[in-house]
Amino acid sequence: MTTADYDQASLPDLLPLYYRRLFPFSQYHRWLNYGGVTKNYFQNREFSFTLKDDIYVRYQSFSTQNELEKEMQKMNPYKIDIGAVYSHRPNQHNTVKSGSFLALEKELVFDIDMTDYDDVRSCCSGADICPKCWTLMTIAIRILDRALRDDFGFRHCLWVYSGRRGVHCWVCDEAARKLSVAARSAVAEYLSLVKGGDETVRKVVLSDPIHPFITESLTVVERYFSQYALLGQDILGSKEAVDKVLALLPEDVRKKLLQYFQTEKNPETRWETLKSMAQDKRTTAKKGHYFEMEIMLQYCYPRLDVNVSKGVNHLLKSPFSVHPKTGRISVPIDLKELDRFDPFDVPTISLICEELDQPKTEEEQEDTMEIENKKEAGERRKMRDYKRTSLAKYVKLFDQFLEGMAHSRKGELLKNSDLQKDF
Repeated sequence: MTTADYDQASLPDLLPLYYRRLFPFSQYHRWLNYGGVTKNYFQNREFSFTLKDDIYVRYQSFSTQNELEKEMQKMNPYKIDIGAVYSHRPNQHNTVKSGSFLALEKELVFDIDMTDYDDVRSCCSGADICPKCWTLMTIAIRILDRALRDDFGFRHCLWVYSGRRGVHCWVCDEAARKLSVAARSAVAEYLSLVKGGDETVRKVVLSDPIHPFITESLTVVERYFSQYALLGQDILGSKEAVDKVLALLPEDVRKKLLQYFQTEKNPETRWETLKSMAQDKRTTAKKGHYFEMEIMLQYCYPRLDVNVSKGVNHLLKSPFSVHPKTGRISVPIDLKELDRFDPFDVPTISLICEELDQPKTEEEQEDTMEIENKKEAGERRKMRDYKRTSLAKYVKLFDQFLEGMAHSRKGELLKNSDLQKDF
């Protein structure tokens, strides 16, 4: 893959090309229209655009794909956010009687940001990420995706890279879109284990009996813990790192380990000893001591911004939006290739625009001549344009996600029609 260094100053020149030739409007509209079964579903959806110089425009809404396309090509937003489906057209919210403009539905969404892990990662901080700490996002996706599917029965979870330092999840099942604020809060609380701010030392507290969800989550964490925490972050290496871990232990265990660590320097051996002390404590004490599990969860368990998940009217950055700082596109993540996903391999807007300038292959030139006089040539051209760039595999992934949803909808319609026949 060729590389194009992204320069933030070039964004105003690149965005018009991106929205004119590369943004997957057809798939995007298909997603948010959900088969067109519910009247005005797309039309009553809120979009918000952040324009150049941080000009923020809320309550945008569009009747058709064509209208959305034209407006985005006119405004060239630096960032696109998606909001709820409202009771009325969002762009007419000022004309609606006070109190009757209501957020009715939205995907159940999750936002996981690497900055929330700053107290447990030593390689980076703030907006910076590296392959070492990106493992935290891999763990988060594995834990949450399993729980959403197995514990709640959701089937259509779209995971998207934010473009900089985190991931988003859009749960698109009809049941998820219809959840009340109380139900969303219950799901978010169920999935939250790490509690407390900077002042809280022990952020995970387990009690008997351990819930099956926590057991399942620990299975995921254990797969990555040694490589990520012990070797990558060296949590049992420096004195400062060791002190942070020991602060999470009962005082008697802490004293024994401090003494033991004076001679044993290998982090993996140190961890095995800590684990065996925890197990000994569990067998001798009346109540369970799960401090080795609590440490693993505190250092690796997903940290959710629960407010994003709880609110129906909360806005979240759209898939295929461009991150202005990095230039990277917010692309879907292939869970089949999750361990190989590299945020630094995600194409930038400068790269895909550069790829458009590459000479066409002989096959592409023949295709162009073939469709020149056909109907809908414009739409076909746009489809072919992104196929010539590094964005193609991500749009294909989005297509596969949409196919899965369409297949489910057909199945539901058939089931409902068969039930009606029985009556």
